[in-house]
Amino acid sequence: MPERKTLERAARDKKQGKSASTQAGEFVREEIDRVRAGKHGVKSTKQAIAIGLSKARRAGVDVPASKSASSATRRKAEQDKRASRDGHAKSSTRSQATTKALKKESGAPVSRGALSRQAS
Repeated sequence: MPERKTLERAARDKKQGKSASTQAGEFVREEIDRVRAGKHGVKSTKQAIAIGLSKARRAGVDVPASKSASSATRRKAEQDKRASRDGHAKSSTRSQATTKALKKESGAPVSRGALSRQAS
């Protein structure tokens, strides 16, 4: 679940007429901070970005999947959009399993250097 401040910043961006990617950037930034704080890890920088985008879609930001995305990624994006409209019950067992798996991952992929390499 995104933090209240993240939701407020994204809503402010939307109200100012900024693009969906700018709104989603707030969620990606939050995800990177969570990994840096040691709340969980990621295998790669792309995974941290993907988690942030997924949270943004579920929060109602209209972020489409990229044109070059795989069919699995497009399916996941559609699933996230539906979840933002419908809402859904969260499985505590699945949630705990996901958290446990992410805890085992590294925090190195969200270092300054790694993010710089991903951006260029």
